[in-house]
Amino acid sequence: MNLLCFFSPVITPPRNMSARGSYLSFFDGNKDEYVRRYSSFPDTLKAKMKDMAKEMFYFGYDNYMKYAFPEDELNPIDCEGRGPDVLNPSNININDVLGNYSLTLIDTLDTLLVLGNVTEFQRAVKLVIDTVSFDKDSTVQVFEANIRILGSLISAHILLTDPKHPFGKVGFEGYDNELLHLAHDLAVRLLPAFENTSTGIPYPRVNLKSGVPPDSINETCTAGAGSLLVEFGILSRLIGDSTFEWVARRAVRALWNLRSNETGLLGNVVNIQTGQWVGKQSGLGAGMDSFYEYLLKSYILFGEKEDYWMFQAAYESIQNHLRRGRESCNEGEGDPPLYVNVNMFSGEIMNTWIDSLQAFFPGLQVLNGDVDNAICLHAFYYAIWKRFGALPERYNWQLQAPDVLFYPLRPELVESTYLLYQATKNPFYLHVGMDILQSLEKNAKVRCGYATLHHVVDKSKEDRMESFFLSETCKYLYLLFDEDNPLHKSDNKYIFTTEGHVVPIDKRFREKQWNDFHTASQLQSQSFLCSLQCNRIPEERRYALPLKSVYMRQIDHMVGLF
Repeated sequence: MNLLCFFSPVITPPRNMSARGSYLSFFDGNKDEYVRRYSSFPDTLKAKMKDMAKEMFYFGYDNYMKYAFPEDELNPIDCEGRGPDVLNPSNININDVLGNYSLTLIDTLDTLLVLGNVTEFQRAVKLVIDTVSFDKDSTVQVFEANIRILGSLISAHILLTDPKHPFGKVGFEGYDNELLHLAHDLAVRLLPAFENTSTGIPYPRVNLKSGVPPDSINETCTAGAGSLLVEFGILSRLIGDSTFEWVARRAVRALWNLRSNETGLLGNVVNIQTGQWVGKQSGLGAGMDSFYEYLLKSYILFGEKEDYWMFQAAYESIQNHLRRGRESCNEGEGDPPLYVNVNMFSGEIMNTWIDSLQAFFPGLQVLNGDVDNAICLHAFYYAIWKRFGALPERYNWQLQAPDVLFYPLRPELVESTYLLYQATKNPFYLHVGMDILQSLEKNAKVRCGYATLHHVVDKSKEDRMESFFLSETCKYLYLLFDEDNPLHKSDNKYIFTTEGHVVPIDKRFREKQWNDFHTASQLQSQSFLCSLQCNRIPEERRYALPLKSVYMRQIDHMVGLF
């Protein structure tokens, strides 16, 4: 995991030759092939892809409801349900996520609305109200329960009661805030994670009945401890109880105060009692990703200037120490920009792999208005997808080969594709979405759903369909091709949680009943939403390639496509 290697470009031009004459000319090739393939996307094809994304979702959802509900997940190959691994409590790959609380149904609620199915949304909400309880002897990861369950319950409650009715009148007679009460109940059961920790950084796991297990470890990852503020903050502001936002914000501040004085970077694993960094790797992928995401999204939602200040400082450190390659995405010489894993104290490269979770980062760059850098990093991940028809969990950019070979139907590349399309309206991103859709249909579809790829090269499968496939992957694919979706037409602005749950940008969330009040106008002009950043892409570039052909070819070569 911590092999010490140096950054080595794939191709190094001779020192005595001009780079323009030697290096990039290697990639000139037939530039028109990229223009021909990507520069237009007919409306009829867009409608076809929208229908294909909808059918993909319902094939997974309907089979979950038929064969798996009320269990947490669907085993799509055997057409059976899956719950916690009670015989092997140490199987955290399963037990961190599955809590015996109908995970997939809850995680999918707002996707039903995004697809316009009000009737099924109402039926699903009633099923949750009637059948779900969190009074379970289940030990789950705080982070996963927060983003998948708590976030979805809050999102569905807000959409049910939203007076603006972006999806039409979706409320139903007799609804009495039950989803909010369930969210509150779950959050109370997660609170023991924040007790008896000398730093304020929470334990990674809790038992929903009894609290922190007596044999709990004192180590947690930065993303797991520092990505609770959006859901906890919204809950606090909905119910008027500062406790949840306070503990989540305390954890963020504690992590932030442990950053390196030299680089401004954070590590990926920390001891919650001593505040010592156990994992000193700083990157954008697993263990760190959503920490950065929630600094910016918390600011967008709550308007707390502290959150944006932290995000800007973190982003500057990332650009200074993690980013390698040429200075400009679409101009100049040298290797394509790439974000690598470094030692948090020295900034030296620790290994030569990146992971698939990092593919979220271009979407975050879009929200921050850094569209050019987003375009380049996204192109790199898309090139990997084109090579394998999936994203390997880890890809070694030096060896041009996967280090970890499975792909569990993750949404991050689709999310960034969707946000880049919203920012640029460039048809290139519709082609990316179509490639992803067709790859999933070809490589992951099985008898009762879509299965995790065990091996991205030979396409062997594992019998698991994680809930985020329906809550995020299918949702972003559908939204990519649905120009007329209420989320795109509404006067209100929305943001997605790290699990893809829809949350409105609402002045209610800019107000704290327990302290001072922010008016909506104070920070409204600084929301940094992609809808406000679209003008950063000049009109003349919207129907050219987002990345020049020579650079696309360079990236394709860098990942071994030719």
